[in-house]
This record gives sequence, structure tokens and C-alpha cells, in this order.
Amino acid sequence: MIPVFRPSMGQEEIESVAEVIRSNWIGLGPKTRLLEERFAQYVGVRHAVGVNSCTAALHLALKTADVEGGEVITTPMSFISTNHAILYNKAIPVFADIEEDTLNIRVEEVRRLVSPKTRAVMVVHYGGHPCDMDSLLEIAKDRNLRLIEDAAHACGAEYKGRKVGSIGDATCFSFHAVKNLATGDGGMITVHDEMLANRIRKLCWLGISRGTWDRAKGKAYKWEYDVEEVGYKYHLNDILSAIGLVQLEKLDTANARRREIVKRYNEAFRRVDWIQTPVEKGYARSANHNYVMKVLNGRRDALIEYLAANDISAGVHYIPNHLYEIYKPFYRKLPVAEEVWRKLVTLPLFPDLTEDEQTYIIEKVSDFT
Repeated sequence: MIPVFRPSMGQEEIESVAEVIRSNWIGLGPKTRLLEERFAQYVGVRHAVGVNSCTAALHLALKTADVEGGEVITTPMSFISTNHAILYNKAIPVFADIEEDTLNIRVEEVRRLVSPKTRAVMVVHYGGHPCDMDSLLEIAKDRNLRLIEDAAHACGAEYKGRKVGSIGDATCFSFHAVKNLATGDGGMITVHDEMLANRIRKLCWLGISRGTWDRAKGKAYKWEYDVEEVGYKYHLNDILSAIGLVQLEKLDTANARRREIVKRYNEAFRRVDWIQTPVEKGYARSANHNYVMKVLNGRRDALIEYLAANDISAGVHYIPNHLYEIYKPFYRKLPVAEEVWRKLVTLPLFPDLTEDEQTYIIEKVSDFT
């Protein structure tokens, strides 16, 4: 069975983990600090804080935006972590409709939905394709709102030549097992503001003022610390960070491979009249986390079943969140999202997808009637 996603790992990752285990320091420590530094350099931002998931990153980004009791304008087209993080912070999700081509949040909808209760705007770079950040930054600046980016799909993506993660107030990345930079789990928050970075760092370690590694450096263990606010057990660890350092070195090469596969898919499927291939706007360089095409003949589910019968996994990303039971209190009619998601199919896309596997997938999809 050809999976939708598969992590690309090798001997380097195995050796990096073995090194950490042999060091006898496997928790939050020097590898995590090094990954934070190198990730910040890669993105082009002053500060990066490692966390144990993108969900944790989203939670903390919103918490430090002081959204409790207010509204957060958000997209329905995402994994539920994006919008659960709003509920974690006791805020109200205000769902905006999406662009039909990129599946990203629609700027005009965001502008229309801003109210005196709005505290932040949450955007998702769907599939790794950046949102229209200049327009969103203008809205946020004019209304004094925090702009938070869910970049779970967008590690390595660029907007007008700038890396995603260097643009908004806080950007949240995922290192989940199937992401472009995969460590099994984990994530990162990037910010420009030093005070914000310091607060996030404390919040992801239960509000403690000094981390264990910082207290362990030197000849004597410095056991004293203060607890300045209620925080969470969200920090990253050195086993995952060691894998992350290797994966970061491979990221651009892996993303280039993804880009080659997307190009081949697009060229093949443009000849199929019932398929609409994904787009890339002129301002964007996508990270190509997933390959999501639109099935225009009304037989999306039948295609998924047909592919499964031929040993090809396919998925749907996503059911719009505002249609889930938990979000019914916040439901509003979103015509584009509610119509377009029924056409979406995610085909296999990962760096180690072979030429023969690509050919087989293209042939089977093209032969479907």
C-alpha cells in the first residue's frame, strides 16, 4: 500500500539519537537549544522556542496574545488543533471563508469580520502555500491585532522571498511524524520579540524561571528557581531535537524533491478534464506538504475507494472544522468551504516516493472513470 505520507529518515537520524542516549542527557538540554538557534537562523527570526507539539505552540501563541474572553478570526480548513487552541484559551472562534484555489483564509472575509471583540487573527498556510501576508499584516496593524500563523504545513515555505516564520507576530510549526521536518512529534514557535520569547519559554516549562539544563551547567547544580505564572509541560527534548537537527539540514533538499513530484503530478493531471490541480500564487513558494487536487465529476469518494482497491492510500484534508459537533455553537455559513471540501482528494506525497510509484499513481488516477 502506498501511504499518503511517509517520513524520510536514514542512518544520520539513528546516529543522532544514539549520541543523545549515550550522553545521559535526554530531556530538555543542549540539543534543543542548538535546534532552536539553528531553526531561528534558518527562518530569519530572532527567537525560536521548541515545544512538544504544534498544538502546544498554538495554545501558547494565543495565550500570550491575551485572547481570553475575546474573538479570534480563523479558518475552518485545518486540522482541529488550530481551532481547539482558541477554545483552550476561552476565546470565541469566528470562522472566515476560504479562497477556492489555495484553500487559505480569504482576506476580504477577515477584514469584514473584525469587531471590537477581535483579539487576534489565526491563519493557516494550507498545504504549505503561504497566505496573502501583506494584506493580513495591514489588517492586523490597523486594528492592533495579533497575527498568528499556523505553519504546520509550511516548514521551508516562502512569501515574497521571506521564509514563513519571520513575518507574523508568532508562527507555530509542527515536527509531527509526517511533516516536512519530522521528528516523530514536537514543534517550534518563532517570534521577533525577546520578551515574548522569554515568556513562551517559561510557559512551556510550567512557568519556571530557569530550565533544568540551564541550572545544571557548571560545576554545581543550581537548584533554585522561581515560578512566575501557571505554565504547562510543553517543552521539547533532546532526543527529538537531535533528529530535528538532522532533518533541518535535509529540509531544503526534501522540499525540492516534493516540488519535483508536484510538478509531475500537475503536468499529468492537467490532461484529465475532471481534475483541478493545486495552484501556486506568484508571491508564494509552497513547502508542498501535501498534494490536494479537486475532483470535479462528483465522484470523489468513489475515487478514494478505487485507489484503495489498487493499493494507493488517499485522504481528505479537511472536513471544515465549523461542521464538527463541538463547533456548532460557532457555526456560520461558509459557502466556499462547504462546497469545495467535498471535491478534495489528497494523493501520496513524500520525498521517498519513487518514480515507479508516481507513475503507478498517475496511471490509476487517470484511468478512473
